[in-house]
Amino acid sequence: MIPTKPIVLETKSRQRFYLLSDLHWDNPKCDRVLLKRHLDKALKEGAHVLINGDFFCLMQGKGDPRRSKDDIRPEHNKGNYLDAVVNDALEWFAPYFGIIKFISYGNHETTIIKHQETDILQRFVTLANYKGAEIKLGGYGGWLRIKMIRSESYGTSISVVIKYLHGYGGGGIVTKGVIQDQRMDARTEGADVIWMGHVHELYHHITMVESYSMRLDEIKLKRVHHIRTASYKEEYGDGSRGWHIERGAPPKPLGGYIMDLEISKAGSKDKIPYIVTDFKMLV
Repeated sequence: MIPTKPIVLETKSRQRFYLLSDLHWDNPKCDRVLLKRHLDKALKEGAHVLINGDFFCLMQGKGDPRRSKDDIRPEHNKGNYLDAVVNDALEWFAPYFGIIKFISYGNHETTIIKHQETDILQRFVTLANYKGAEIKLGGYGGWLRIKMIRSESYGTSISVVIKYLHGYGGGGIVTKGVIQDQRMDARTEGADVIWMGHVHELYHHITMVESYSMRLDEIKLKRVHHIRTASYKEEYGDGSRGWHIERGAPPKPLGGYIMDLEISKAGSKDKIPYIVTDFKMLV
C-alpha cells in the first residue's frame, strides 16, 4: 500500500533534535563511549533523538555469511544470539527511553527479516515502549512531520517536513554520496529536510528550490537542507586489515547532526510565523 501520511512528532515552539544513524550498537567496533557522551548530552539538553537506520549490526547469527568471531561482543556470544542483543540493548538504552522519539530500519535490520524471518527492530521498539518509551517506528524510508505547537498563540502549529531514507549504494570515495542528494532533489517535492545515512559520511548542504503557487499567484524560493549522518562504528583502525581496508574504503567520520528548530516572526507588520532551522555537526 502506498503511504499517504507522514509520521507526526509534536513538540513545543522551540526544540533541539539529535539526528543519528548507523549506530551498529552491538558491533565491537561501535564507539559506545562517544555514543553515550552524545546521548547524555541530549538528555541534559532535553533534546529529542531521531535514528535513521542500522540501529543494530546483527551480523553474527547462525548461517550469516558475514559472521566473524572477531565481530561479536562476548555478552552476545550465546545460543540465543539475537535475543541476547535485544535484551542487552533494552538495558543499555533504558536511561534514554524518554528522549528517543523515532527509529527507522536500515539494511542490517531488513537483512535479518529476509534471512532469519524475525523483526529485531520491531521487537526492540515494542519492548521499549512497554517499558515506558514512546518511540515511533519508521520504514526504510518515509516522511516525518515535526509539528511545532505555538502554545503562546492560541495553540496553532507550524511544521517542518523531513524526507528520510536510510540510503543506498557505497557512497564513493570522491562523491561521498552527494550525487544521491541530487537524485533525491529530482524526485522529492515538499521536503524542508532530506536526510540519509548508510554511507557513513557526515555533511550538510543546501539546495534552493523554485516553485510557483497558483493559489497565491507568486513565485517562491525555498531552502532544502540535505543532511548525511555518519556512523558510530569505527572500521578503519590502523588501516592494516579487515573488510573495510580490503575494499579500499577510507577512514570515516563518526557522529551525527544537531537540528535546532524555533518558531519566529517574519516581521512586525504581518506577524507571519516561520521556523528558524539551524544545523550543527555532532562529533
